[in-house]
Amino acid sequence: MKLTVVYDNEAKDGLESGWGFACLVETNKNKVLFDTGWDGHVLLKNMEKLSIDPQSIDTLVLSHQHWDHIGGVTTFLNRNPNVDIYVPQSFSANLKKEMISRGKRGLHEINGPQDICKDIYTTGELGDSIKEQSLVIDSGKGLYIITGCAHPGPGSIIKAATGYGTISGIFGGLHDSQEYELFRNMHMIGAGHCTVHKKMIRQLYPESFVEIFAGYSTEL
Repeated sequence: MKLTVVYDNEAKDGLESGWGFACLVETNKNKVLFDTGWDGHVLLKNMEKLSIDPQSIDTLVLSHQHWDHIGGVTTFLNRNPNVDIYVPQSFSANLKKEMISRGKRGLHEINGPQDICKDIYTTGELGDSIKEQSLVIDSGKGLYIITGCAHPGPGSIIKAATGYGTISGIFGGLHDSQEYELFRNMHMIGAGHCTVHKKMIRQLYPESFVEIFAGYSTEL
């Protein structure tokens, strides 16, 4: 199982950065794109430079309705409409209508936890004022959470994810969370995008902390 960040506030040399987040999850059977960042053209340019074929992706999962996570949807679907799309149930009717009109394999509205595909699950829609879903992926050697912004709070996300088993790591945007104790037993803390307290997380967990960026890739 391989994770590749294709869109982030920071980028390695040769790639473009932009406010937002997108991550590709690759298994033996599926390629799942989690979020699309703000600018779809930057997303596709970065994919090209990373030798990722947009048409090889079979599933698109959107964490929440903020534009830095869904701004690239239309551009991506223009390139590859043959994906299953998973969105929180609370997405606006207009957005869902737009996605239905552009996608060819169906829109799935997420409420509670469920399977996305083999070894990839969703926490379900979490949060009060900002509804958000996160991914849970089973690497075979531990479960890892992928977050967009973690608006519901890491505590709520981890609690929902533990329904699938013990969590080994978390990866993505952690917003302004200061729930540092939650990360104590994790093997990987991949903090990127909107994470405010990166320095503190790195200081507390130097062996587990990973600062992610567009172009960062790891195999689990």
